[in-house]
Amino acid sequence: MPDKATLHDILSTARIIAVVGHSEKPHRTSYQIAQALRQFGYTVYPVNPTVKTINGEPCYASLKEIPEPIDIVNVFRRSEYLMGVVEEAIEVGAKVVWAQLGVSDPQAAALAEDAGLQIVMDNCIKVSYLQLMR
Repeated sequence: MPDKATLHDILSTARIIAVVGHSEKPHRTSYQIAQALRQFGYTVYPVNPTVKTINGEPCYASLKEIPEPIDIVNVFRRSEYLMGVVEEAIEVGAKVVWAQLGVSDPQAAALAEDAGLQIVMDNCIKVSYLQLMR
């Protein structure tokens, strides 16, 4: 797990965040966190192959479809899917994979680190933002 200074650096230099597993349902945590990230000033791209639009904005089926370089891939999928997300994040040249609370996979972390990606696991990006950026 990166230290607080590293998390601050990640959050302060990022502009583009892809939210993998972004729900279109306002009561879901992924929706609420993505909305908060937008309010914090980030450009947020929802990634969910089962949804076409969220609040009138396009939803992307994969990271490969996002039209600009990704700073942070924020993951709202179960731990068993983290490896696949990390592989795709490496493929598209993302800088950081940030797995939400309860999401972790040591093998996926090792793959990310070996590829030069920073990885944060089992950590809420909104909580970290509120603790470190305010």
